[in-house]
Amino acid sequence: MAVSPSYTALPCRISPAQGTLAVSMLEQMNTAAFWLALGNIILVNVVLSGDNAIVIALAARHLPSVQQRRAIVLGSSAAIALRIVLTIFAVRLLTLPYLKIAGALLLLYIGMTLVGEDNAEPLMGGRASLASAIRTILLADLVMSLDNVLGVAAAANGNLLLLAIGLAISIPLIVFGSGLLLKVVERLPAVVSLGAALLGYLAGEMLFADASLQEWIAATMPHHTWRLPGTYWWLSVPGLAGALLALAGGRLMVQAGQKKARS
Repeated sequence: MAVSPSYTALPCRISPAQGTLAVSMLEQMNTAAFWLALGNIILVNVVLSGDNAIVIALAARHLPSVQQRRAIVLGSSAAIALRIVLTIFAVRLLTLPYLKIAGALLLLYIGMTLVGEDNAEPLMGGRASLASAIRTILLADLVMSLDNVLGVAAAANGNLLLLAIGLAISIPLIVFGSGLLLKVVERLPAVVSLGAALLGYLAGEMLFADASLQEWIAATMPHHTWRLPGTYWWLSVPGLAGALLALAGGRLMVQAGQKKARS
């Protein structure tokens, strides 16, 4: 005589608060406004992440081909998670004095090291590590996202569910863009210098946007833009100075490394 096995049902414990939250989330997702706002967040994040994709591609360019995709995926995912945290505290962070000065200096240093690594590779004959590439991606994204998160926060309008979903969906788009840029960098090494100059330019702009410098800038340099002759393009003078400094600093790092290698 066969004996039927007995099964013990496991209790499903859902608190009233959790149930209310789940219902609220479903109600939000059933509205057209939710999906419109979600589309805005994805669009804003992808548009504002162009410079971040450049950094990701540059940081992964010296890795073995097997690790390049891993660095792009892991770096992009971690950067998006970091951006969610930054967005929650964005308004407060951007009003802190000296924060953008520190960020500008860090961004300038990253630009210099990108130039230095690219020119020093034949001399040193080594490859970057996965950990160092991800670290560079996170540091650069942390600094550059200080301004970008304002646009994302405005699109989310305080809705954390929208923010998390929108930024998560943006990950594969940024990964795809970084992969394309990586192929361009491999075929055109001069793009590395352009990327470093871009970081220096952003650093100069960020420096002059710090809250602690606004009174001094208004008194001494109220107009710090320059129009490109024959065009309607206005460029930031501090940004141009930062771009030149990133390139020059990178070259100096290369020369210092060469002298150290010979000694």
